[in-house]
Amino acid sequence: MKILLGILLGVASVAYPLLWYFGREQGWFGWLAVAMLLLWLIRAATQRDRAQKLVSLAVAVFFALVLMFRQPESMYWYPVAVNVLMLFAFGSSLFAKQSLIERLARLQTPDLPPSGVAYTRKVTQIWCVFFVLNGGTAAVLAWLGWHDWWAIYTGIVAYILMGLLLGGEFLYRKLILKV
Repeated sequence: MKILLGILLGVASVAYPLLWYFGREQGWFGWLAVAMLLLWLIRAATQRDRAQKLVSLAVAVFFALVLMFRQPESMYWYPVAVNVLMLFAFGSSLFAKQSLIERLARLQTPDLPPSGVAYTRKVTQIWCVFFVLNGGTAAVLAWLGWHDWWAIYTGIVAYILMGLLLGGEFLYRKLILKV
């Protein structure tokens, strides 16, 4: 059930910008906001980790507020909220004993050497910069009301950039660092 929910929420979040953009004129506001609210509430209820539960609840509150105040324009701010939450998750881990990327790396390499720890910290910092720029771009497009550009950026370009960052880091690690 938890895996299915994760897949469903992932697909809904990835498709969200284009669903909202193409559905806003067809009256999809209510059902899309309700669907996202329910998915995030269910995710919150199924999380054991307190931080993940709080993040899920924060996103659910966003959609609850969107529905309560009946402001369809606020639907454009969901990608911004996700980037802020991701920035918080990655950024706050820089002040913890292990960065988020280090924790992920230790799943594959439990005895990560000091050079690996330093590298994962840098990668975490790079992702923080990405979330600032990505969220900032989505915010500017939403704020200016450039909805066509918002849909293209948040529904296509942002995912291409994420893929390039992931792929580029992977290639750098395998080809240059030979790790």
